[in-house]
Amino acid sequence: MAVVTQPVDVVRRRDEPRHCGWCGRQLPGDPRAGRPRRYCAQSCRQRAYERRAAVQRGGLPEDAVVLSAAELADLQDRLFQLRCAAEDVATAAQDGATAAELRGLAEAIKISAKGLERLR
Repeated sequence: MAVVTQPVDVVRRRDEPRHCGWCGRQLPGDPRAGRPRRYCAQSCRQRAYERRAAVQRGGLPEDAVVLSAAELADLQDRLFQLRCAAEDVATAAQDGATAAELRGLAEAIKISAKGLERLR
């Protein structure tokens, strides 16, 4: 009998917030037993199905990520903002900034990185 274990980083706690597999919104806590929700609404479930079907028709691997030109440009802009914020921290530290100034700059990085968590 083989024992199958999941890697530690894959195991989710019940109290961790879950996000919609399509739009990224936080899913409400579900006290019901059974399989956890993957989508926040039927429309998100339908869009995800349509994307999977289009990927299969296009011959792309199932784990492929397809972005429109606008989504790619937006992602590149947000990555540029994150890099600039990180460079600001490095420059401020080199110039002898105070701890309070560095905390403020670190907060800007945190906000910028949080915006990158949602690709859609």
